Amino acid sequence: MPEFITRRQLLRGCGGGMGSVALSALLADQGLLSNSAIAEGNPFASKKQHFPVKAKSVIWLFMNGGPSQVDTWDYKPELEKHDGQELEGFDKNTGFFTGNVGPIMKSPFKFRQYGESGSWVSEIFPQMARHVDKMAFIHSGYTESNNHSPALFMINTGMKRMGFPSLGSWVTYGLGTDNQDLPAFVTMSDPLNRGLPKGYAQNWGAGFLPSIYQGTWFKPQGDPIDNLKISGTKNLAQQRALLDTLNDLNQDHQKTRPEQRDLETRINSFELAYRMQQAAPEALDIQRETSETLKAYGVGDKKCEHFAKQCLTARRMVERGVRFIQIYSGGTENARSWDGHTSIAKNHGQFAGETDQPIGALLQDLDQRGLLDSTLVIWGGEFGRLSIVQKGGTGRDHNPHAMTYWMAGGGVKAGVHYGATDEIGNVAVENRVSVNDLHATILHLCGLDHLKLTYRLNGRDFRLTDVAGKVIKEIIA
Repeated sequence: MPEFITRRQLLRGCGGGMGSVALSALLADQGLLSNSAIAEGNPFASKKQHFPVKAKSVIWLFMNGGPSQVDTWDYKPELEKHDGQELEGFDKNTGFFTGNVGPIMKSPFKFRQYGESGSWVSEIFPQMARHVDKMAFIHSGYTESNNHSPALFMINTGMKRMGFPSLGSWVTYGLGTDNQDLPAFVTMSDPLNRGLPKGYAQNWGAGFLPSIYQGTWFKPQGDPIDNLKISGTKNLAQQRALLDTLNDLNQDHQKTRPEQRDLETRINSFELAYRMQQAAPEALDIQRETSETLKAYGVGDKKCEHFAKQCLTARRMVERGVRFIQIYSGGTENARSWDGHTSIAKNHGQFAGETDQPIGALLQDLDQRGLLDSTLVIWGGEFGRLSIVQKGGTGRDHNPHAMTYWMAGGGVKAGVHYGATDEIGNVAVENRVSVNDLHATILHLCGLDHLKLTYRLNGRDFRLTDVAGKVIKEIIA
């Protein structure tokens, strides 16, 4: 009797060539979608929180470069009184440029109080100032490095060195996502050709977690995601048939080679790519918004349009169940970011002008749509800045000993201030908050216990907060 072979067996025999062609057609950008997935099940399936909370999504507004606390949210009248005086006992190794240490410098900006909370806000934030009663301020943050790259790794991953999972990766690993047709973790960077933050994709990487949990970087120019449009003359039905055939081949292959987990990666990646071809174009089309909404965010205003579009995209992502969105204001160091070494007035005036209206509109929009309670909004950078002037200009050097963060929505206590710096805002002295504490609090607001959210690697249970971290209960509603 002749031995007949099935269609699947035939395809398996020639699948090597076809599979490689299909891979190129579906996912040309391997860094975006071809990630290592967990071996079984859907890695993005929505998971139970450790305890019930309000926050379902996170929007992290990252002011890259190190915003100055004393020129934004941490008003210090004594700074003006001591302007031009030498700071006694100052450690010249505190900043990055140890040879350029000058005297105390007052803020070039005026401050005034806003809201029922009476919060002091710099004049550079007139729109955000309208929302201080929604915010919980942390004035006593500190970190462990005065250099951009390790400080960025620290604030994003809890470690000063590369190779560890980012906060967004931990959150999506712990919670999954409510929308299986869009990325669970999205990152947006500067669209004005000012570069990426130091450390690049390591800031939103998955580290030792399955790499399916790394952030999906939306390209700052052109189409945010490559290959969303079906190539050639294929339609969605044909794409679906091709994908089913590839999945059959891959699954059959894996049954005989269970140690090769990359095939599970491809299967999950292909499926997400297919679903995104249908869902992402609509989600990313901000022109579907009303003219009033576009104007409110600042779309059409050259000064802030780039950041406005990103904030509006973030709101549309949240509406569709995306778990974690991070937006970077500013690019690489120095004048291309909040890294105001030469002139705080010029640098912070510029970047505040780019972000103030969009962020204010985002908070207002989320609130009006009933989304703020379920969305945790975070504002901050990798470190603060010194209260002294950097010689040769009117700027400030890096300061790891003091920085201000604020959070809004997502279960935080509104209109409160936690912690304090010294009289000139140079060092956190009251209720000091480490990066580990900040991470523990953010995870708590997402319904995750930082002590229980672990991943076993080489016989050790790793966590975002390592062996430290405490929840700041005073800012939780």
